[in-house]
Amino acid sequence: MSRLPRWLHEGARVLDPAEDREGIVQFIGEWVDPTTRRAIPRAIFLRPEGGGREWVVADHQALREADPR
Repeated sequence: MSRLPRWLHEGARVLDPAEDREGIVQFIGEWVDPTTRRAIPRAIFLRPEGGGREWVVADHQALREADPR
């Protein structure tokens, strides 16, 4: 498993190209995929800025650092 980039931490703004949206990192930790029952030790939990429905990204390599505002 590769290391997390320095910019990827709780509170960071990131771009999830798979979802075509930005989110704020809420938590980095273990998540069990309900379909495969496989445990992901460093899944990224994101939520839209300002609140909304959370989503999980299993592979951090898919994420990009969001442009500063």
